[in-house]
Amino acid sequence: MSAPVIDSEKLNSQKLVAAAPYLIEQDWAAYTPEQHAIWTELVTRRMPQLREHACSAYLEGFEQIGLQEDQLPQLKKVSERLQPRTGWNSTPVSGFLPADAFFEMLAARKFPTTTWIRSRDAMEYTPEPDIFHDVFGHVPMHAHPVFADFLEQYGKVCAGLKSAEALERLFWFTVEFGVIHEAGKIKVYGSGLISSHGECTHVVERGAGLEIREFDVEQVLNTVVDVSKMQPVLYAIESFDQIYEAAKEAESRVG
Repeated sequence: MSAPVIDSEKLNSQKLVAAAPYLIEQDWAAYTPEQHAIWTELVTRRMPQLREHACSAYLEGFEQIGLQEDQLPQLKKVSERLQPRTGWNSTPVSGFLPADAFFEMLAARKFPTTTWIRSRDAMEYTPEPDIFHDVFGHVPMHAHPVFADFLEQYGKVCAGLKSAEALERLFWFTVEFGVIHEAGKIKVYGSGLISSHGECTHVVERGAGLEIREFDVEQVLNTVVDVSKMQPVLYAIESFDQIYEAAKEAESRVG
């Protein structure tokens, strides 16, 4: 694969239009001790399993972007470590984004990052992404150059389509629920698996009804997703080059 050359200065100067109304500042000083404690508990719950079952790119990215187990991340500091590596930036947003704003941000290498943290009575699951899902689940992978290129390519492809429904499945089975062959084992890299103990355990213990297939773009684009239950089918890649190429192939299929 011939990866694109990153022009960080150009990326920084890109003006967001569709996403502009949703951009905010993270008020890190406003987080309470209880909120930091929730982050700490969430992270320390997940790390033992992830040290064994997450892919090396995720674990390396966690260290490279400077995440800490005992306090919520400061997005500016995360971006200061991330951007020189891959040009990506963790950009705080007010909440759920419409599709055009979301894809615009990905195409600009700006990951829309929520700043709120779930409450203690929602430790296992929250219907909308919070800072734990967004930063702990997603952002370490943005330090991997090829994955970073894939995510930008995906945003650019989707931004140019009237309907990205089929390509949403590519996102689901890679960015959210991706698994990879590594060192003779199946390792997780998708944020939905990284951030959820139940979903990850379903994979590593080969839960009832789970089928892990070899990654195939056509199958991925035609696999119906039911978000209300554990995923019955996942697609294992051989390398991140595979999903970078898949984004280009998907564009030719649905464009």
